[in-house]
Amino acid sequence: MKEMTRFAGACAMVALVASPAAAQAASQATDSTEAMVHTLVGRLDLERYKATIKGLTQFGDRRQGTKRNRDAVDWIEAQLRSYGCQNIERIRYEYTSPAPRGGAAAGRGAAAGAAGRAGTGGRAGGAGRGGGAPTIRMGQGGSRIFGYTARTGVNNDPMAQKDSAIRAINMEPATDGPREEVICMKVGSKYPNEMYIVGGHMDGHGWGQAANDDGSGTAIVMELARIFSMPDVQTERSIRFALWNNEETGLNGARAYVEQRGPMQGKEIPAGSGKYPEPRWLGMIQHDMMLWDHGMPLADGTVPTEQRPEADVNIEFQIDSKMADESMKLAFFFHRANNKFATDYPATVGPHMTNTDSGPFQDLVASISLRENERGAQIGGGWDPNWHQPSDVFTTYSDKDFRLGLNAAQTTLGAIGMLTGATIRK
Repeated sequence: MKEMTRFAGACAMVALVASPAAAQAASQATDSTEAMVHTLVGRLDLERYKATIKGLTQFGDRRQGTKRNRDAVDWIEAQLRSYGCQNIERIRYEYTSPAPRGGAAAGRGAAAGAAGRAGTGGRAGGAGRGGGAPTIRMGQGGSRIFGYTARTGVNNDPMAQKDSAIRAINMEPATDGPREEVICMKVGSKYPNEMYIVGGHMDGHGWGQAANDDGSGTAIVMELARIFSMPDVQTERSIRFALWNNEETGLNGARAYVEQRGPMQGKEIPAGSGKYPEPRWLGMIQHDMMLWDHGMPLADGTVPTEQRPEADVNIEFQIDSKMADESMKLAFFFHRANNKFATDYPATVGPHMTNTDSGPFQDLVASISLRENERGAQIGGGWDPNWHQPSDVFTTYSDKDFRLGLNAAQTTLGAIGMLTGATIRK
């Protein structure tokens, strides 16, 4: 009971950032509330999670601006409808590649592709293979606290993908033009005008299947949408489920959402209807690369093939953002939720969220990102050899890897369930 009281107090502390009403509701959390959230978390299933990721990989890397991307958007919407999700919409926007600079390939993705061609070498083949001699980043006083690092980049060589079927799916190049992404919403029963946003990006590149980046995060959002949409589940506050597009080109899908939906926040449309197409944002939670935590590159440039014993769910906020204090509180709330609801892997909190779809929100509302590794120090240091590579395919990952992603799903479902006052109707 004492632990539950502290947990309810944490709910109230985070919700106080949003509104007095949220704080009051959160402070009334009971043992029965937590028990119901535990029941909801128990509805997550490893095989279902894997099946959702595998369903996404049938569309290859789902690169934006291609038919395979549009087909994946259609498939995601069909899945959400089959779950009984309500208020399904599409955000529509135009994407134009940035103008070339200095003769380099245009756009963030293409520029990174050039870097990948120059720098990934043998690493494109898969986990554990050598990628040349790594470098060492030294800490203060000459310590090796940062360890070995390997070069990263985006593979842009189709022949690096040895599976001819996957290579064939990914052959169509991206073109500029209209883009779409799917959103849906669980409407709150008591405070429909307040909302948490749960997101993951469905596009990828690198000539693989984008199984981890970011099929793993997209599947978390879809699985949470499935569970919260069950007919016996009720939440006091609303939850938005967003499957972003164009993340790899510069967070364009998330930026389009912020531009289009931000001004609509909290407005009753039509007046007197009790309907809020865009409730006021209370927090944004992003999921991006959830599966791989095998440790740093070794001295010979290889990466361990097994999940490391110290694997954890990384929860990040951006310490330089305008909402840093609120985001930090939300991050540590999720940390506590991990302690309560995750079955296998602990969580850690870091202050350097970057390069993911929570970025456009971070100065507007409390925003965090859940990941497999620290984005800057670890992913950026070559800890994930499948990042933007042909080896980012479903068969690369073991059940230990998939279970790390499932633990992130447990963490978010538990936290969001508590924050929105989730209950199960009998």
